[in-house]
Amino acid sequence: MLKKKITTLLITVALLTSIMPEAFADTTEQPPQMPTQSQGEQPPAKPDGDQSDGEQPPQMPNGEQPQGDMNVSIPFTDVASDAWYYNVVSQAYGKGLISGMSDIEFSPESSVTGAQIIMMLYRADGNTVSEQTSGNWYDEAVDWAKEKSIISDNNGWTFDANADLTREQMMVFLYNYLQYKGNDLSALDDLSSYTDRSEISAYAENAVKALVGKGIIEGDGKTLRPLSSLIRAETAVILINAVDSVNPSANQGGMQPPSGNMLGGFGGSDTVTQGTSATTITEDGTYSSTSYSSTGDDENALRVDGATVTLDSVTVDKSAGSSSNTEDGDFYGQNAALLATNGANVTIKNATVNSSAQNGNGIFSYGTGTTVNVSDSTITTTADNSGGIQTTGGGTTNATNLTVNTSGNSAAAIRSDRGGGTVVVDKGTYTSNGYNSPAAYSTSDITVSNATLTANNSESLVIEGKNSIKLNNCDVSGNMSSTEGSSSDENVHNVMIYQSMSGDAEVGTSEFDMTGGSLTGNNGDMFYITNTHSIINLSNVDITNKDADAYLMRVTGNSAARGWGKAGANGAQVEFTASNQTLNGDIAVDTVSTLNMTLTDSSDFTGTINIIDNAQNGTAVDNNAVVTIDSDSTWTLTGDCTVTSLENNGTINFNGHTITLADGTVLNK
Repeated sequence: MLKKKITTLLITVALLTSIMPEAFADTTEQPPQMPTQSQGEQPPAKPDGDQSDGEQPPQMPNGEQPQGDMNVSIPFTDVASDAWYYNVVSQAYGKGLISGMSDIEFSPESSVTGAQIIMMLYRADGNTVSEQTSGNWYDEAVDWAKEKSIISDNNGWTFDANADLTREQMMVFLYNYLQYKGNDLSALDDLSSYTDRSEISAYAENAVKALVGKGIIEGDGKTLRPLSSLIRAETAVILINAVDSVNPSANQGGMQPPSGNMLGGFGGSDTVTQGTSATTITEDGTYSSTSYSSTGDDENALRVDGATVTLDSVTVDKSAGSSSNTEDGDFYGQNAALLATNGANVTIKNATVNSSAQNGNGIFSYGTGTTVNVSDSTITTTADNSGGIQTTGGGTTNATNLTVNTSGNSAAAIRSDRGGGTVVVDKGTYTSNGYNSPAAYSTSDITVSNATLTANNSESLVIEGKNSIKLNNCDVSGNMSSTEGSSSDENVHNVMIYQSMSGDAEVGTSEFDMTGGSLTGNNGDMFYITNTHSIINLSNVDITNKDADAYLMRVTGNSAARGWGKAGANGAQVEFTASNQTLNGDIAVDTVSTLNMTLTDSSDFTGTINIIDNAQNGTAVDNNAVVTIDSDSTWTLTGDCTVTSLENNGTINFNGHTITLADGTVLNK
């Protein structure tokens, strides 16, 4: 679930077409017609009806060439105004960079052939395609690719210029291209967080590991779909991420990414896609002691669509059927057992909800105006990408006294995703058993009271971006694996607060508040904060970290291998207040991060605070560690410390250790 997110890159079709527009022409049909020029002429066709080498830029209605960053109305009827690529296609069209498959078709979901990919890389390398009077339009590019070992007998399959390319084949080409360009691809991801990693062919395994490790392929850590075909929009996303981000000199046009909301990417759907439903309720009413079931792909067992409904003592069973697109399941509720959508108001009590289908979330609340009130019910999911209660798109979920158990990977018990919403939980037990499956994952505002939250093979809690988790009198525990999980190679921890930059969570301040109850970590740091601004408030929480070698809190940047900001500039900014709180353990803040820590209301901290070097050698910022101790609070040192500044109105027990301030002052009493 963490946004490693290989499926969500915020890169654009426009950039790719600015580098390699010819690769987007149809090589099997008649050449697309350009918008009518003032002279009334059409561009000449290439041999065999292909125009991929020689497209002329589209003309404006008055015959003038468009200038600058002009945004124009595009003629493509298959590019919806709410598509994630609409704005950038419009800008690219306005710049004269692209035309369509015809005068009204862009065909963003058309498959891509081997020849088209090779042509894209050929042009990305700065080559100009010469006019050809014989042979195939792609021969020149293919010859280049063979010379540079991008097409190689060692690739693992026989190159077919006109065959649709699979994702893993494209990754092999991309890997070979980047090696030719001199990029360091030595960092390999173990792919442990991807549920379909076993589908990767042996010949492609190293390429996939390298591209994920490099951060070129970046997503939510769920699926790779290595054997699936590519479409034009997805290809643009992946290639430009490599060409422009990893090797920016390859961007011959020197363009910067266009602005605008460009959600979507590799594997994602830009429109609401919810599939079908075995049973759909569209009229208000009460339904008691009824059973609903589904075994179909992309199918809900029960959907409540826009109606006000009470479900009492019902059984919902999603026993089979997979999702064709994981993100449609994550974002919109496709393949969920029970989906409430389109402003539905659903009250559920004494229900039993079971799902054993991949991407089969238990109860899903989608969309602004949709509210699910569920109480005294049991929710069990067993497959990957299948949360217990899921809230997205601005929906609301109110849960009381539930028993939720999830067993799959990427299957948080309390789960939210793109578009967020509001989740309020009171009482009950919420347990996850899979890897990469926190008890609660927040891209929304989640409040939980008087409940038990347990993650048996994952960190306990995750907050992404401008979202929150607030806990009152809850018992929370996590047990993140050191080897399995989408971010274990970055850090092992119990609570993570971060920004993935995937587009699934707005950039802003993350907030974690916990009052009363207990917080137990069985492995790794208690708190890990990176690439975000965060406010953390703890009051009277019983904190236990069973990993003696781990930090109480780690406030640092990250490698950026997963797209979490820019290496060396992706630190965290944390405002941490402990009120009537006992804290034990060490705190590390790196030089690109800041911590403002306040001990108040009889708090007691035993441990050290130290400023450490940023692992990526980023430029240091000021005020890395600012500590304030109020009159009735205490800090007991267990080692020497370094902080920027200290305001001590309480008690410090030095125990023979020192505190060194930024101005060189050394305190020892």
